[in-house]
Amino acid sequence: MPNDLPDAEYQRFWKRLQQIGLNLYEARSYLVLVGHPRFKALELAARSHVPRQKIYEVLDSLVEKGFAQVVQEKTKLFSAVEPSLAIPSYFARRAQAMQTELSEQSRSATDLIEDLNASYSEGQGGRGTLDFLRIVSEPLQTATEYRRMMLDAQHDYLEFSRPPYAIDPVDDQMVRDSLHRGVRCRLIVEMGTLDDIHRRRLIEFIEAGVEVHQVPSLPLKLALFDGRKGLLALLDPVITKPSWTAVVFDHNGLGEAMKGLFEQYWQSSTAMPMPH
Repeated sequence: MPNDLPDAEYQRFWKRLQQIGLNLYEARSYLVLVGHPRFKALELAARSHVPRQKIYEVLDSLVEKGFAQVVQEKTKLFSAVEPSLAIPSYFARRAQAMQTELSEQSRSATDLIEDLNASYSEGQGGRGTLDFLRIVSEPLQTATEYRRMMLDAQHDYLEFSRPPYAIDPVDDQMVRDSLHRGVRCRLIVEMGTLDDIHRRRLIEFIEAGVEVHQVPSLPLKLALFDGRKGLLALLDPVITKPSWTAVVFDHNGLGEAMKGLFEQYWQSSTAMPMPH
């Protein structure tokens, strides 16, 4: 037939269709349909080198994915859906399906966490000798630990804030929620290291009731809750690429020492100036 794609183009498109999610038979069949107005199923099987016993399954899949449509005449015929419609619609449906699947998995994961935590508590028995100290190098786990302790804070939240800074709207809201619960929040930041975005964020904090001071430099990143538990973030001095490792602690003595260090810096700090 005169509308067959040239061999080189056929091979190129065939591979690219497989890269976006069509299988071998689906890609072959769609390319043949693209080059012709319509085909009977068995004619398409011969033309696209798809086994006859497989062609109906392949066509059903192409119709479901939005790449083919049925033209009902005396006999059932199949034609290609225009690529500019088929491909974007296919990805939109895939994105929706993935989002639905992720939401379902997230709900299952929440239930699983509760069940596993109960088993974990029973299985661990007594506290280990170093349960009050844990090393966390994965950023998402560090963020989870931070949020958990912030939610539990009753009286005080102290922070050494130094580069690299991170903006997290969830954390920002949690700080505001803590203020509403009556938690006193104090931050010390390094002078001269803030960009405009972070400076605006801190000004909003001050307006909300957070006490923000500044010093020339800080020795580490620190978040301390109620003078007892918190996180120390230390920059790894060995590897070339900067990487932070967090020490999560729940220890009265260490918490007291960190609070003493914070108060020492607080006494020598100055209040962050507000814009005029």
